[in-house]
Amino acid sequence: MNKKIKTELATFGAGCFWGVEEIFRELPGVIKTTVGYTGGTVNNPTYEEVCTGTTGHAESVQIEYDPKEVSYEKLLKIFWENHNPMTLNQQGPDHGHQYRSVIFYHNSTQKKVAKESLKELENSHKWKGAIITEIVKASPFWIAEEYHQQYLKKRGLSSCHF
Repeated sequence: MNKKIKTELATFGAGCFWGVEEIFRELPGVIKTTVGYTGGTVNNPTYEEVCTGTTGHAESVQIEYDPKEVSYEKLLKIFWENHNPMTLNQQGPDHGHQYRSVIFYHNSTQKKVAKESLKELENSHKWKGAIITEIVKASPFWIAEEYHQQYLKKRGLSSCHF
């Protein structure tokens, strides 16, 4: 008998979605990663529209995961460790509102855990200055064009600028 796995979603924006996706893609417990756009006002935006910075969307990665194999806390830890949560609308060479640091929570538990992890990070004093990461309710997630999905893997690259 093949039991269906009960999965959950986590959605993060931490700069260019190519590198962010690669960080999570092969993590044990991650079932699927999808890059796309969320947090804005335009329905079904294109990459070109999002790049203008006028849609309000963030380049994001939606992660489908098995919570019995990897916890939301672990995903948050990886999120925090792999980008700079102090730079407003910038990660590495990428600039614009679409590259902001943001956690999109899918339920009240995720909201609580995300806020606790932010507080823990602030109290650790790892970062000297204000952490500007947004924690906001997940809104419609628009899947990016196919050529963006697993972009680095398709090109045999392990990272872009991470």
